[in-house]
Amino acid sequence: MTSPMPQAVAHKTTAAFYFQSAVSFAVSVAAMIAGLIYLPVNAWMRGFLAIGLLYVVTSSFTLAKCVRDHQESTGRLLQ
Repeated sequence: MTSPMPQAVAHKTTAAFYFQSAVSFAVSVAAMIAGLIYLPVNAWMRGFLAIGLLYVVTSSFTLAKCVRDHQESTGRLLQ
């Protein structure tokens, strides 16, 4: 005899947590950009690091979207 699958619990993000996450993201990107601007290296190295920063940011968004889509497709996330 199998027991029924437990229902997934929908977690609602609070406005304060959403705001803190957005501010944290903005501050971290701004700090990295400021660091790249004032880094004592030539333009080639600065450009390489800037492209690396953009790659990390875009791949983070892509990974978050893939995880969310997987959770939605398996029914682990209820709205």
